[in-house]
Amino acid sequence: MLYDRVQNQMRNVFSLFWNKYKPSTLEYLLRPDRIIETSIMIQKDDGSVQSYQAYRSQHDCIRGPYKWGLRFHQDVSRDEVMALSAWMSIKTAVVGLPLWWGKWWIIVNPKELSQTELEQLSRWFVQKMFDNIWPDVDVPAPDVNTNWQIMSWMVDEYSKLAWRRTPWVFTWKPLSIWWSQWRTQATSLWWLFVLRHYLSKNNDSLSWKTIAIQWAWNVWLHFALLAQKDWAKIVAISDSRGWIYNKNWLFVDAIADLKEQKKSVTDYHDGTKIDDDALFALDVDILVPAALENVITDKNAWDVKAPIILELANWPLTAEADSFFAKNNIAVLPDVLANAWWVTVSYFEQVQNNMNYYRDEKEVNEKLEKIMTEATDDVLEAQKTYNVDMRSGAYVVAMQKMLDAYAVRK
Repeated sequence: MLYDRVQNQMRNVFSLFWNKYKPSTLEYLLRPDRIIETSIMIQKDDGSVQSYQAYRSQHDCIRGPYKWGLRFHQDVSRDEVMALSAWMSIKTAVVGLPLWWGKWWIIVNPKELSQTELEQLSRWFVQKMFDNIWPDVDVPAPDVNTNWQIMSWMVDEYSKLAWRRTPWVFTWKPLSIWWSQWRTQATSLWWLFVLRHYLSKNNDSLSWKTIAIQWAWNVWLHFALLAQKDWAKIVAISDSRGWIYNKNWLFVDAIADLKEQKKSVTDYHDGTKIDDDALFALDVDILVPAALENVITDKNAWDVKAPIILELANWPLTAEADSFFAKNNIAVLPDVLANAWWVTVSYFEQVQNNMNYYRDEKEVNEKLEKIMTEATDDVLEAQKTYNVDMRSGAYVVAMQKMLDAYAVRK
């Protein structure tokens, strides 16, 4: 169970500094404040009425308002929603944001809905949850299968119900309605900031490093393009149709052109097709699992030759694989650090909406890099102090910030 895994990680890390806090304070972190379950009904294009179940886990708001992602997906469990809300609280604390986290999930396959039905679901969601969405308490953002358009419908509906302009209630809106000045490709900078800074702290750089990236989606492609500009060599990359590999390097610009044409990376002219098992066993410097959770397990962890793993997916390693890599000195740059970019930029947007003052793109990226490098330094320092892996170091940083807040407030 995912939530058990998060709780066990918290308990293990708490044991490192238990004497600094009352044992009872850990209990505040192990359970969400509340779970909300509701149903949303819409009239479909054929005249029928369909009900969709929704879950909401609010983990805690001791350090600020809940900031949460909304997913439209057909596969969900109460356990996963709770785990994601707690795990996202760790992310926000690692990078020092004055936020806590929650998670909304509507059980629906959005591919089965028309645009009209999708808009209905978005607007009815806001109407149903209006009393639970507050500018200073609970601020939504998109997640899996939700996007700028859905946030636009939602902020429009909320503003109608509130009888006033309310851009600060939802984040990741289009630039035309008060998004932060920031390009989509800049999402990749966060990961590059993590990787560059980690390597520099070890007197190294990306130059001539070989990289295998699992998943050629938009921002992952931008990451590959940016890494290539740092003279890294992308030697393997995948999409839903398979993997392509060239031991010398792949021309990522050509692959990006293929994806722009709705083609697969397997249509690339100069490479060998490989499967997942072969990918994880590639002799590369950096392995980047960026697609699904639990793709590296105790079964294939032994095959991994890369000395550095950069987690861009959520939970790409099982607990057993994580433990194996820690014991064998394989550096795992954890998802709770590397994937905190979007909540940071979402926070920037929320602040700018509240101030009605908007920073330019250069300033946004500078602030993002500063937060990133300082968070990475904090994690590396905790790793050294407590003689743990980087994931545990990230949890140390996050949990001590959380527990310090409880110590003075409870």
